[in-house]
Amino acid sequence: MADIDVMEMPDDNAQVSARKKALLLGRVIGLASEDDYRPSTASIAERAEHRQRKQLSQHQANLESIFALALNYTPSDVTGIELDPDWRYQYFQMAEQIHNRKMQDLWARILASEIVNPGNFSLRTLAVLKQLTLREAQIFEKALGMSVKINTEPRFKLLSGYRVNGGLTQYFRKHNQTNFGLSQFGLPYSNILTLVDAGILHKSEFETGLLTRNEDIQLNLCHANINLKPKGQHLLFTYYRFTTVGDELCQLIHAKNDLDFINAIKTLLARDFSING
Repeated sequence: MADIDVMEMPDDNAQVSARKKALLLGRVIGLASEDDYRPSTASIAERAEHRQRKQLSQHQANLESIFALALNYTPSDVTGIELDPDWRYQYFQMAEQIHNRKMQDLWARILASEIVNPGNFSLRTLAVLKQLTLREAQIFEKALGMSVKINTEPRFKLLSGYRVNGGLTQYFRKHNQTNFGLSQFGLPYSNILTLVDAGILHKSEFETGLLTRNEDIQLNLCHANINLKPKGQHLLFTYYRFTTVGDELCQLIHAKNDLDFINAIKTLLARDFSING
């Protein structure tokens, strides 16, 4: 077996051929020469041992990075709580496998949060987060930025639209359902299915109860509010609901509102709601 020479290759993020990308993976499994290590002169057992040492070193580096970030989020003027030993063990077992810096930041904030106020993040949520790719996390962030809390409700809802349910007016309308067109603002149905598969959203759409005519309703987005009043008596919202795991992860994501989306739904709502704000 010949040694793989990757020392002169560009960085992993550079524009290189697929073959060179594949050869770079030799570093991960111990097939690349490093310092005084030569895979061509090592037995398969020695190569396995070398790979395990590299893996353990990477896991240690991941944990140290997450821990350093967690210290930045941990206040010194608040009494800390002793972590549950089983939770702590499982946390470190999973966290050591998190390589991406942005994802490490999420894990750091979980650790800091649990030290201050334990019980916010279950092991089930950690297992889902461990499987979450950066792309899926970005889709989640996008969905959260388009979600609302209605009045004083504690849980976010991803509103998909509203409809007229009953009353004479429904017979004089061409369409009783008004959709918010999430796909037009970067959240196509395929992304919703991605969040469903990840265990973050329920697959089925839900409906609120009938909204009371002329009653104040506040839609609370991450960084904006929309105040409205139903003009009729037979209106209700349709929405996607976050799972329990999704609700816990909502505490971590720093989502941004899409002003174009907000303005678009205001325009759509204006037909059957009085808008203020």
